[in-house]
Amino acid sequence: MAVIEVDALVKRYGGLPVVNEVSFSVAEGEIFGILGPNGAGKTTTVECIEGLRRPDGGSVRVLGLDPVKDRRELSHQVGVQLQQSLLPENIKVEEALQLFASFYRSPRDWRGLLEDWGLADRRKARFGALSGGQKQRLFIALALVGDPKVAFLDELTTGLDPAARRATWELIKRVRAAGVTVVLVSHFMDEVEELCDRVAVFDRGRIVALDTPANLISAVDADQHLRFKPLAPFDDALLTGLPGVVSVTRQGEQVIVAGRGEFAVAVTSALARERVPVAGLRVDQHTLDDAFAALTGRPFDGGEDA
Repeated sequence: MAVIEVDALVKRYGGLPVVNEVSFSVAEGEIFGILGPNGAGKTTTVECIEGLRRPDGGSVRVLGLDPVKDRRELSHQVGVQLQQSLLPENIKVEEALQLFASFYRSPRDWRGLLEDWGLADRRKARFGALSGGQKQRLFIALALVGDPKVAFLDELTTGLDPAARRATWELIKRVRAAGVTVVLVSHFMDEVEELCDRVAVFDRGRIVALDTPANLISAVDADQHLRFKPLAPFDDALLTGLPGVVSVTRQGEQVIVAGRGEFAVAVTSALARERVPVAGLRVDQHTLDDAFAALTGRPFDGGEDA
């Protein structure tokens, strides 16, 4: 069942379309990703879905409601963590949760959220004294305090170190496990690959692809690369004629074999037959970066969105 339906959405600024004829739906229970580079229209799209901006064309339905006309009712059923989320430096963690809980008619027990999100020992701490990861956990708790059916999380891990980012990913999985549909806006390719069931790839105000991350990556029609350091000499001709091999090049002590299909199996088998031991063997897999480049003809450039 679709909990979000977007049909031919248009939003203009100064007469120019920032979001141009965008259509997609989000199924109940999904982590649905919205991915794109700086200025792609991701955040504007989500703000139209949340009712924070009025569309100039098309239609949006969230849980069967119009986000603009039914904004008051919808506010009790969705949770939002904005791209730029800030709280007063001196507000305490428990004060923030109490305040946000007061906005909803049937809020969750904010004390339970302190426990759920590892903030119980920081309940008296002021916002300005929290670490980056603790602030993100608090923002998730604030987005969930209204007991929403849908949660919008916009650039949740920007500015976090790698360990804190991965810890936050686990929190997002827990949100979905609790029965909440998640819309995740991100410019981090690895984040989308790790978390999302499906992803809409935005570029210049349009959706250029919508599929699972795995399907988008598998559709990339480009060479893969096998890299290794040979520990015995061999002639490149041993590999150049193998099925799927496109080229064999050398960079210092490293050999790089470009190819397609099952070329890596053919290469490693040939090296084994000729008793050529190798070190550091690895295959460079395609990523969503490669998929974006294939779809748009240019490399991905992340950053804050419009």
